[in-house]
Amino acid sequence: MRPWHGLCYSDSDMKRADLKKILIIGSGPIVIGQGCEFDYSGVQAVKALKSLGYEVVLVNSNPATVMTDPDRADRTYIEPLTADYLHEVIRRERPDALLPTLGGQTALNLAMELDKRGVLKRYRVELIGAKAEAIERAEDRNLFKEAMRDIGLDMPRSGSAHSLAEAEAIAKTIGSWPLIVRPGFTLGGTGGGIAHDAEEFARIVTGGLEASLNHEVLVEESLIGWKEYEMEVMRDKKGNAVIVCSIENMDPMGVHTGDSITVAPILTLTDREYQAMRDDSIKVLEKIGIETGGSNVQWAVNPKDGRRIIIEMNPRVSRSSALASKATGFPIAKIAALLAVGFTLDEITNDITGKTLACFEPSLDYVVVKIPRFAFEKFHGASTTLGTQMKSVGEVMAIGRTFKQAYLKAVRSLEAPLKYHHAETYDPWFKRELDEIEEFRKFLGSQKDVLTGFTRLTGLEENTNPVNPVNPVLKNEQAYLLLLQAKVFGFSDKEIAAAIGSDEIAVRNSRLALGIRPEFGEVDTCAGEFEAATPYYYSYYGWENDLATKNTKTTKKWKLSEERF
Repeated sequence: MRPWHGLCYSDSDMKRADLKKILIIGSGPIVIGQGCEFDYSGVQAVKALKSLGYEVVLVNSNPATVMTDPDRADRTYIEPLTADYLHEVIRRERPDALLPTLGGQTALNLAMELDKRGVLKRYRVELIGAKAEAIERAEDRNLFKEAMRDIGLDMPRSGSAHSLAEAEAIAKTIGSWPLIVRPGFTLGGTGGGIAHDAEEFARIVTGGLEASLNHEVLVEESLIGWKEYEMEVMRDKKGNAVIVCSIENMDPMGVHTGDSITVAPILTLTDREYQAMRDDSIKVLEKIGIETGGSNVQWAVNPKDGRRIIIEMNPRVSRSSALASKATGFPIAKIAALLAVGFTLDEITNDITGKTLACFEPSLDYVVVKIPRFAFEKFHGASTTLGTQMKSVGEVMAIGRTFKQAYLKAVRSLEAPLKYHHAETYDPWFKRELDEIEEFRKFLGSQKDVLTGFTRLTGLEENTNPVNPVNPVLKNEQAYLLLLQAKVFGFSDKEIAAAIGSDEIAVRNSRLALGIRPEFGEVDTCAGEFEAATPYYYSYYGWENDLATKNTKTTKKWKLSEERF
């Protein structure tokens, strides 16, 4: 047995002995829609495969990545990511297998082109992680539509077109505007869009056909305003499957997932609705034929009648996978690489607990919020209207005990004004949460006399008497409870100071004098069910370990605002 970062395995029993050399394709340059998330995935995969004794060959056109560092792969080629160059690398290196699911859409498209050219068959290179047939079934709009209907899943009214004339005929059949145009084999919604009239439709379809690898676009009925959800799913060769992370978009359909504010886990579905979506996500992977690795399944739900339809699935590690990995502590790319070479989920030990197995579905006792970062000021003349084509250049992720804490922490992390999103389009639950944040902010301003009177105390001399000390909490009960509630809501000292007309240092000193300090929660994949050997932490403010919980009468009778807070 050889351990590696908590993974326990036996070479002879688990990994495929018929494979010696494995080729990995990187994602190329960092562009909008395909960024450093795939470098993160590639590094994990290279480390995992090398630790098993495989020889790893890496091809990437971008030298400014961690995966292309000299000490990563055994052989690294910094070459253009084209089928011709990859053909030459394969001819020279003669790998036994190609792992195409870790380099984003770029790697997936190149693997399919090599397969269609007969290069893989000629040099006896096996596609691992996802077979060509499975990739084709997931990426080809018609094949995917047929597969989903075979397992009884609802899909939007749509049709595939290979010319503008075909697309216009489909639009006429659907009979209503707006229409969604989705090109096949693209990333980040490239070439797609929302058409509100015939002229706009013709323009988007023409661009989509040019952007599509197979010169195909899907024209479908509009789902604008519907709620959007994602499931990150892992599956092994035995058919074992787990939902690594469920993700909910605050912005409705019509805004690309990469441009939406997202929340994990899903908060607005009932348990029955969530379980049905979970089961159907696993069925999708089975039907498409994903033998091993991670996939991303996207769903839409009509908020008016609850109708649920499947949008698409990505047969690869996606941009969301990096977010899901960090949010849960479950290393999706690393485990996907191990599954691709013969391991199963029940043979891989959880990195963080050191006890549970990878088939143990991650459980979250906290909330994660991701907010995209835009840089429209660098792209003069670009439209700031969010649509189905991704425009964000980065994102921030924050973890909190509650949605409010995580949301406010993420907003601060942006270090820029939160623009371009429209709260009136959110689910009522999120609207209520955001309304409560603003109402409490105003309430803080109305209580400025309570707080500023305390924050102006200098030295707190009465608390320094060693014989008969004065408890600052008992002496300043209102200020204590008000500050504590503000911190539990998720407000920073600076935001509290702005609300009451004070300064950040004064609020901080007052908070510390009252004994209000952050707690630290664990990201351990199991919500504290097992002791974690190597967890990581997030800070939060809560009631559970605070002096306020020792006096429930005081806490309950202190009403901050019409019983709302």
